[in-house]
Amino acid sequence: MDTKSSANNMPECAHQPQPYDGPPRDEVLALRRHYVSPGVFTFYKDPLLIVEGHMQYLWDETGKRYLDGIGGIVTVSVGHCHPHIVEAVKQQVGKLFHTTTIYLHPHIAQFAKKLAEHFPRESGLEVSYFTNSGTEANELAVLMARLHTGNHDIISLRNGYHGGSQATMGLTGMGNWKFPLPQAGGVRHAMPGYCYRCPLGLEYPSCHMKCAHDVAQLIDHETSGKIAAFIAEPIQGAGGVVDPPQEYFKIIYDIIHAHEGLCISDEVQTGFGRTGDNFWGFENYGVTPDIVTMAKGIGNGAPLGAVTTKMNIAHCLKQKLHFNTFGGNPVTMAQGLATLEVIDRDNIQQNAATVGAYLKERLKDLQTHQPLIGDVRGRGLLLGVELVRNLDTKEPANTEALEVLERTRTAGLLIGRGGVYGNVLRIKPPMCITKKDIDFLVDTLDEAMTAI
Repeated sequence: MDTKSSANNMPECAHQPQPYDGPPRDEVLALRRHYVSPGVFTFYKDPLLIVEGHMQYLWDETGKRYLDGIGGIVTVSVGHCHPHIVEAVKQQVGKLFHTTTIYLHPHIAQFAKKLAEHFPRESGLEVSYFTNSGTEANELAVLMARLHTGNHDIISLRNGYHGGSQATMGLTGMGNWKFPLPQAGGVRHAMPGYCYRCPLGLEYPSCHMKCAHDVAQLIDHETSGKIAAFIAEPIQGAGGVVDPPQEYFKIIYDIIHAHEGLCISDEVQTGFGRTGDNFWGFENYGVTPDIVTMAKGIGNGAPLGAVTTKMNIAHCLKQKLHFNTFGGNPVTMAQGLATLEVIDRDNIQQNAATVGAYLKERLKDLQTHQPLIGDVRGRGLLLGVELVRNLDTKEPANTEALEVLERTRTAGLLIGRGGVYGNVLRIKPPMCITKKDIDFLVDTLDEAMTAI
C-alpha cells in the first residue's frame, strides 16, 4: 500500500497500515443497516469504512489514506493511536480493567490533580467528578447547580449542543435536531453572539451587545427571577463555530451571578488547548465559570467526561447518594492522564495556536476568490467556514456544503458540517496536524469549491 492519497499534494506518511482482513465493506454496511438503529447516522452518500488510524491520518479498508480534518468530531485531540497513550492503556488493561470508585486507585486521584493544575490558579476550579461522556457531565453540572443554589431555572443558548439525553437535548435550543425537542422543565434559551447572522439584525459594535444584555429581560419575564445556571459553549460547535465578541460572556456572567445563578462552561470542544491562545475556551473571553464540563479531547477518544468545580459547590452531591459505575475507572483514567502528558510534553497547545493561525490565514485568503465563502471564524484549530449562495443576502448554501464534503472525501480529506442551516464546514483536526497538512486541506477545499 502506498503512503499517498490520490491527491498529489498530501504530505508523506511513514506509517504503513496493516492489511485489512475483516468482512467486506458491503457486508459491514448490510449488517449495520439490519442490526444497528437507523438513528445512528453516517456521513456521505456512500458510507466510508475506516479501519485504522495514526496521528492525523485515517485509512479505509482498501488502504486509501485520508487527512482527518474533523478529529472524530473533536474527539481525537493529540492524534489517532498516539503511541504514548496506547502504551499507557495497554499497561493498565493488563493489570486491572475495572474497579469502581468505592475502592481507592491511584489513577483517579493523579488525573484529578493534573487536571486541576491546568486551570487558572485563582479560579478555585480544582475538584472533579468523572463521567463517561459530555452528556453525563452536562446533566451532572445542571444537577449540581440546582442543588447548590436551590433554584431551578436554567438558561442556555439557541443552537448550542450539550448532549444526546432527553435533558441535555432540552438545553440545546433550536435548529440542530430534526424532530421536536423534548421540553426540559425550567429551561430558557437566550440569543447566541452570532454576529454574521445577528438574531436582532444589528451590527457589531454599534449593537452594544444587545443579544447579551437581553438575558436580563429573559430572566425577568420568563423565569422566577432566580437562576440555577447559565450553560454555554465558549464557541458553539455543532451550531456552526459561533465565536462571539470578546465582551459577550462577561456581560452574561455578571447578569447570572446577580440573579444567584452559576455559570457553566461546556468545554467539550474548546478545551485542552484547542483554541490555541488558552488551554480553556472561557479564558479567551476573560471570564471564570463556576463549573466546567468536558469530554471528547480529554481522553483522545476514550469514553470519558468530567465536571470540574469549586469545593463548596462540589459538596452539594453529598446531600444524597450519587454514583457512576464506570466514571473514574482505571483504564479511562490512564488514557486521560496520558493525554494530558502528551499535550504538555509535545507543546500541543502551541501547535494549535501556530498551525491554527496559519489555517485561518489560508482560509481567509481562500475567501477572497471563492464566492461560496461568506464567513471564516473560530480560534486555533476550531474553525468554521460558512457557505452562502449570495454574499449580500447570505442565503445558506447547505446543498453546496454537502457537495464539498463529498468532493473532499474523494480527494482524501475528511471534514464536518454543522450550523443552523447545515451550511458551515467544520474544521477541527487532531492538534498534531502540520502546516503541510494545512496546505493540502485548503488546496483540496479550493478545488472542490471551484468544481462546484
